[in-house]
Amino acid sequence: MPIHQLFGGKCRHAVALYAHATGNDFNEVENQVRRYMEEGYRYVRCQISVPGYSTYGSTISTGAQTLGLGADPWEPTPYCRLIPRLFEHLREALGDEVELLHDVHERVPPIQAISLARELEPYHLFFLEDPFAPEDAEYFHLLRRRTATPVAIGELFVNQAEYVPLVRERLIDFIRVHISDIGGLSMARKLAAFCEFFGVRTAWHGPGDVSPVGHAANLQLDLACHNFGVQEQHVFDERTREVFPGCPEIRDGYMWPSESPGLGVDIDEDLAAKYPFPEDPLNGGWPPVRRLDGTVIRP
Repeated sequence: MPIHQLFGGKCRHAVALYAHATGNDFNEVENQVRRYMEEGYRYVRCQISVPGYSTYGSTISTGAQTLGLGADPWEPTPYCRLIPRLFEHLREALGDEVELLHDVHERVPPIQAISLARELEPYHLFFLEDPFAPEDAEYFHLLRRRTATPVAIGELFVNQAEYVPLVRERLIDFIRVHISDIGGLSMARKLAAFCEFFGVRTAWHGPGDVSPVGHAANLQLDLACHNFGVQEQHVFDERTREVFPGCPEIRDGYMWPSESPGLGVDIDEDLAAKYPFPEDPLNGGWPPVRRLDGTVIRP
């Protein structure tokens, strides 16, 4: 049987995805959002390059000079000034029919993240992701008292002590854990059921460096959990789909399941051997992100 049947059956026919729109200026981001809307997406995460700096989730914009420690610096204050202007532009251009999301990626000082969340409130984000690092979780109490902008967090969490208090005290709106990091499908199913009691919805971590097996696991949970919110998408290329037969189907802004047993996806190990991991100076890791003075910050 498919795992969603073992979890009690489907709550929905397919799961809504959010796509990723990026750009060097407001118009580039707007055009990408429009393209996704035309393809049927109702949810789009929007990131933008900060002039002279680089921005997570977007193309690189160079110009500012560091102290010889990197060509693409990142600074929190120019970023925090630009992001509200981006969403003001998008709402004026696109209206309220599309749900917009944004990822802070834990890069700014907590008090600046609180200010940013307040400034974004008029633009009705579906959620603001990762305003704080896990070690700054106490700031969620202050954030909750200052703004109603919905918050998502969790991709760095690895144990119950990190996420249970945030859910129990109703300090977050979406749980973004990486399900293999917290113990797999069984633990994630327990977490989803726990979140349901407190009005917290699921938005499992699903980036491009997770294989179709991981995305299929997310899908099975999404189908069976009543408090599903939205699912992060990655569109796999044809070679990957050949290596992983049964890779979940994406169309019209949704991910669709098969009724195949288990996760519904397999791996062709002989075919996979034809695509060895490429030589990489960081073994597939991210290069360090630095501030203007060379300080390493979160990627």
